[in-house]
Amino acid sequence: MSMEQRIPLAERMRATNFDEFVGQEHIVGKNKLLYRAISTGSVGSCIFYGPPGTGKTTLAGIIAKMLHANIEKLNAVSSGVADAKAVIEKARSLKQMFGQDTYLLLDECHRWSKAQSDCVLQAIEEGDIYFIGSTTENPYTSMTRAIVSRCSVFEFKKVSEKDVEKVLRRAISDKEKGLGNFKTQIEDDALKFLAFACNGDVRTALNSLELAVLSTKIGKDKIIHIDKETMAECLNRRPLSIDENMYYDYLSAFCKSLRGSDTEAALYYAHRLLKAGIDPLIIARRMIAHASEDIGMADSNALLMACCAMYACEKNGPPECYLNLSHAIIYLCEAEKSNSVLVAMHRAQQDAENEREDIVPNHLKNHPSTNKDGHGKYKYPHDYGGYCKQQYMPDKLKDRVYYEPSENGREKNLIRKKFAKNGFVPKSKPEDRRG
Repeated sequence: MSMEQRIPLAERMRATNFDEFVGQEHIVGKNKLLYRAISTGSVGSCIFYGPPGTGKTTLAGIIAKMLHANIEKLNAVSSGVADAKAVIEKARSLKQMFGQDTYLLLDECHRWSKAQSDCVLQAIEEGDIYFIGSTTENPYTSMTRAIVSRCSVFEFKKVSEKDVEKVLRRAISDKEKGLGNFKTQIEDDALKFLAFACNGDVRTALNSLELAVLSTKIGKDKIIHIDKETMAECLNRRPLSIDENMYYDYLSAFCKSLRGSDTEAALYYAHRLLKAGIDPLIIARRMIAHASEDIGMADSNALLMACCAMYACEKNGPPECYLNLSHAIIYLCEAEKSNSVLVAMHRAQQDAENEREDIVPNHLKNHPSTNKDGHGKYKYPHDYGGYCKQQYMPDKLKDRVYYEPSENGREKNLIRKKFAKNGFVPKSKPEDRRG
C-alpha cells in the first residue's frame, strides 16, 4: 500500500471545490449569503458549527482556495498562543510584501482558552488575518464572546442520506483518490444502510466503507463482496431489520402511543425500533419533545425524566440505557396530558411575528422616561409579598391570553392562581384547546 493510500479514505476524498461538496444548501446554495460572499471575494471571519462529518473543515479549505489566499491550519487541542502569534506575523509579512490575505483555519475552535482567543482579536479587527473556526459545539455558549461577535456564524446540518450515498458511490469508483482500484461488489441495500445509519456523518460513512473493503477477503471470483451485514459490522451498528417506510411508521406509532397514554404500545414500538438497530438517542429526542408538547405543565417532571433518559443513552449506552428509556416511556405514558404549552407557544409566536405596535410600557423600560404616559411607576413584586398586579404587556397586547391551564394533573392547581391574578376564564370549547 502506498503512502497516499495510507491516508484515511475520508481525508483523500475531501472535496476541493464546490462541484464535489455535498450538503449545506442553506449556506452555500446559489444566492445564499455565503455563496454570494465567496462569489464577490468578500468572505470575512466565520465560525462553522454543527455535527461531525458535515463538511465544516472542508468548506473552510474550499473558501480559502477559491479566494487564492494563504491558508494556515491549527487545531485548538494542540496549538497555543505562540502558534497563533507565529501565524499572525507571517500573515502580516505576506500582506505587506505581496498583498495576499491569510485565512487561519482552526479546528475544534471551542477548545481555545480566553488567552488564546484574545491574542488574535486585534489581528482580526485590523484585517491581518481572517479567522474561520469549525466546531461541533454551539459557539454562543462555548466560545469567548469577543471572538464570536467578530465573526459570521453558520450552522451546519446533517448531510442527507441521498448526499451521503452520492459521496460513497464516488469513493467506490474513484481510482485516483478512492477505492476504484479494488474490485468490489457492494450490494445496494448495504450502501443504503450505511448512508442511513451513519446519521449524516460523511466521515464515519467513508471510514466504514474503507474498513469494509480492506477487511473483507477476496472471493473465488477475485472480487470483494460486501453485503449489509458486513457493512453493519464495520460501522459497529446492527443492520436495520426494517425498511425506511416501516421505520417511520414505527416511529410515528411510538409518538402517537405516548400521546395516547398507551404504555404497552409505546414500549413495544420503542423496543421494536431498538431491536431493528436504530440509535436509542432517536427515541430519547422524541420523548423530550413530547414531554413538553403533550404533557407540559400537567406534569413538568416528565421533561426531567426524558432528559435523564437521553443522558443515560449518551453516558451508559446500550443495552444498559434501555432500562432507563423504558422507565421514562412508562412515566410519560402514565402522566397526565396537556398541550397548553404548545398552544401558548404558537399564540406567542404568531403575535411576535405579526405585531409591530409592541412598545414596551414606560415603567418596564431599562431607562424609563420622565414623561407621564399613564403607566405609573414600576412596582417591585417582592415589596408586595412576591406578586402585585401591573401591566407588563404592550398596550396593543395587554388583553392577550397565551397560556390556558388545563384541568389535568398538577396544572389544574394553576387555574385558581391565574384567575386570581388576571381574571382568567378557561375556554370550554375543545377546538379552542388544540394547537
